[in-house]
Amino acid sequence: MTHWEVAIIGAGTAGMAAAVGAAGAGLAVLVLDEQAAPGGQAHRAIEAREAKNDDDREGARLTALFRQSAATYWPEAAVWQVEKLPGGAGFSLCLNRKGETLRIRARRLLIAVGAIERPVPIPGWTLPGVMTVGAAQILLKTGGNVPSGRVVIAGQGPLPLLYATQLIKAGVRSLAFLDTTPVGAFRRALPHLAGAAANAGAVLRGLAFYAEIRKAGVPLIRGVEAVEAKGEGRVTAVRYRTSGGWHECAADLFLLHEGVVPHTHLALSIGVAHVWDEAQLCWKPVLGADGQTSVEGVRIAGDAGGINGWRIAELDGRLAGLAVAAELGKDASTGALRQARGRLASFRPFLDAWYRPRAELLAPADDVIVCRCEEKTAGAIRAAIREGCLGPNQVKAATRCGMGPCQGRECGLTLTTLIAAERGVTPTEAGFLRIRPPLKPLTLGELASLAPSDG
Repeated sequence: MTHWEVAIIGAGTAGMAAAVGAAGAGLAVLVLDEQAAPGGQAHRAIEAREAKNDDDREGARLTALFRQSAATYWPEAAVWQVEKLPGGAGFSLCLNRKGETLRIRARRLLIAVGAIERPVPIPGWTLPGVMTVGAAQILLKTGGNVPSGRVVIAGQGPLPLLYATQLIKAGVRSLAFLDTTPVGAFRRALPHLAGAAANAGAVLRGLAFYAEIRKAGVPLIRGVEAVEAKGEGRVTAVRYRTSGGWHECAADLFLLHEGVVPHTHLALSIGVAHVWDEAQLCWKPVLGADGQTSVEGVRIAGDAGGINGWRIAELDGRLAGLAVAAELGKDASTGALRQARGRLASFRPFLDAWYRPRAELLAPADDVIVCRCEEKTAGAIRAAIREGCLGPNQVKAATRCGMGPCQGRECGLTLTTLIAAERGVTPTEAGFLRIRPPLKPLTLGELASLAPSDG
């Protein structure tokens, strides 16, 4: 089958929930997922591991509902191009699936690709042995891989705290935590305390993480203002600065995390309007009711539409799936879902204020590599801007920043903020890279195997 009523890209929390809702309303639903199994990052490998807490049990419940639904699931399917068909005929999607190149069509498109970790351009971040907390957690969830040697975590937000407690439970003892949350950040979040109080359980979980880290005797350094990875050939030490000056600790593995941002490349490639989110310092799509975008027939659900966490992502997915069903003439009731979402969403402003990214991340020193693929430094980018490159695409043409395999996923945000700072304009005025297909690396053979008449 190549024609579907709804194509959902992503089988994380939002994608699974949307599929359950839309398929339950009687639509022909296809879910395309790059991973080998459903779950996304929040519930990764949930079917293959023991459920150890309420989050795991909720993830297992949703995954089971998804498996039992009438939705068709294609794992290991990477979408590399989406086109809007003329005359309101829907969308054409090109994808690779297990070595086969395919084209399918869908009347409606629902994007649920989730978030990516915010790039952390610091001195030495390209050294072997430096990676993100999210990547390390994937290894833990999928393969039970526990790091050996001296582990240093630097960052802020719930994820590094959670991962640190997971390492402690796995028996890791040579561990240090450098908390980069700015001093006084909690006071900045106080105006939003009422929303946090309505979700006291989430706050208590965060405090419990801190308590568990302290109880294990793990060094917890607060007020870290800057970090650097040091070493020849691979990381061997971490330098960090507090109000008391610079310090250094040995490291065999250095893990970074400064929050997550919406994964916007797919939506940008088909012309979905985006705005700069000043609260989370990133781009996010402009969304109407139930995830409707500026492109007719395209909805976005979950963290791809704005960072809110997996619990809200599930509600967003269900709302978006039912909204598509209603558009296509099916019965759908969403009142109770909207009320539940409102209660959970009241917590987000508190988190956004508490864990607002540090200004230093947006303005790396001239010698720091910003574009890892092409090894372009912040200094080279600033020089191009001073020479007359006023936007990201001009800088890209002049320096090759953003031309590598990641297509700007690692450097795009920093590029925007560097241009804004150098020109004295807002990030919105600076703009973002123009995203073109293929969205994923593609061989000429794979491209040639897609016949023009397919689909």
